[in-house]
Amino acid sequence: MTEAPLPFFVYGTLRPGGRNHAAFVRGRVGAATPARLPDTVLYAGPGYPYAVETPGAGPVHGDLLTARPESYPALLADLDRLEEYTPGDPRSLYVRVARDVLPADGTTARAWVYVAAPRLAARLRATAAPLRAHAWPGY
Repeated sequence: MTEAPLPFFVYGTLRPGGRNHAAFVRGRVGAATPARLPDTVLYAGPGYPYAVETPGAGPVHGDLLTARPESYPALLADLDRLEEYTPGDPRSLYVRVARDVLPADGTTARAWVYVAAPRLAARLRATAAPLRAHAWPGY
């Protein structure tokens, strides 16, 4: 089964100006649009920011990146590797999920988002404080 070629919502080091943007994203996307991810809170976790799904909370601010069609398969694979996400692997710290995000133009767009895996999300909710908007130094 082939996954839908959705855009990516990024909120940390993959955003324009972030430390991983040039290595993974630059030249592979046709558009980057400011957007918000509702029902999500950002936590500082081990080494990186983690979006934790939290109904009624948020939003997390980030960017909606639309991959160039010829770059999409490689970009998806590279981002999965960067986020150490393997479908079905319970050791993954992140999971890639399709969620509705809110671009700055007021529309809604379905996008891939890397969020904290359930076990890590539970630990962050129990032991960490949410980050203030734009508090992560990778922005």
